[in-house]
Amino acid sequence: MDQDHVYRPSGGTGVQLEINPDNAGWTYLSFSTVVLGAGEQHTAHLADQETAIVPLEGAGTIHAGGQTYQIARESVFTQMPEVLYVPPGVDIEVTTDGSFEFAIGSAPAEGLLPQRLFRPDEMKTEMRGGGASYRQISHVLAPPIPAERLILYEVYVPRGTWSGWAPHCHDGFEGSPYLEETYYFRLDPPKSAFALHRNWRIDENFDETLVAHDRDCAIVTKGFHSSVACPSSNMYFLNYLAGELVADERTTPPCFHADHTWIDAAWDNGDEGAWTLPVVGP
Repeated sequence: MDQDHVYRPSGGTGVQLEINPDNAGWTYLSFSTVVLGAGEQHTAHLADQETAIVPLEGAGTIHAGGQTYQIARESVFTQMPEVLYVPPGVDIEVTTDGSFEFAIGSAPAEGLLPQRLFRPDEMKTEMRGGGASYRQISHVLAPPIPAERLILYEVYVPRGTWSGWAPHCHDGFEGSPYLEETYYFRLDPPKSAFALHRNWRIDENFDETLVAHDRDCAIVTKGFHSSVACPSSNMYFLNYLAGELVADERTTPPCFHADHTWIDAAWDNGDEGAWTLPVVGP
C-alpha cells in the first residue's frame, strides 16, 4: 500500500499541508491548509495564479485587493462555506482574533475575472448515486460559479458509503480532460476513523490504495479513483481541481469506468442493488 500520495498535517499552527507542482510532480494545482491562532497571520501573493480560500473552522479576517472580509464557519459538517476568489497579482493577508482553519489553493490564470466572495445561496447542491454510494455534492467554486481554471467541490458521504462511483478519471485516458485533484478529508467522529481512497489505471501497471485520516489529503496524479468512509464515521472531503480546462470548459465531464456505469441505470430504476443473505442451516 503506497502512501506517497497522502499528505498529513504538521500539527500546531501555521501551514499544515502544502501540495504544489514541485512535490506532487504535476503542473497546475497548489493546495494548502492553514491553522491560525490569535494574532497570527498568513500572507500570499501570486503574480500569475488565481486563488480560492475556503473556511473550514473558526473565524478570520481576510484582507485582499483593498477589501476586507469577515469569514466564519462553525464546522464543515454543519455549514456551507463562503468562498473567496482572488485573481492574480493581489496581496492576501489572513488573520484571526481567536482561531481559524482554512484551505487555500491556486492555479495559473490570466486575471480575466474580478475578486469576489461567493455565498452559499449561489452554490449548486445536488444528490448523486444511490444505495451504498449516495452522497451530497456542493459546487462551491464549480460551474455555474465562474473561475479560470480552479474547480472546487465539497462532498458529504454517510458512514460506510462510497463516493466517486461509478469510478471516473480525468487524466487524458480515452480523451478525458487532464485535471489534477486533491482530496482533503474530514471525518465525524474523527477518533480512530479512516477513509480509503484508490487510484488506478486499467491500461498500465498503476494501482494504489491510500489510507486517509481526519485532516489528511490524498492526491490524484492519474487514474480512475473513488473513496469510501469507514462504517463508524461520516466523511467530508474538499476537492480542488485544476488543469487544461478553462472557463466554460470546466463543465467537461470525466471518463467513467465502463465496467461499472450500469449501476446508474439500476439506481434510476429504483434498484439499490441490495442482496439478501441466504439462510444457511447446519
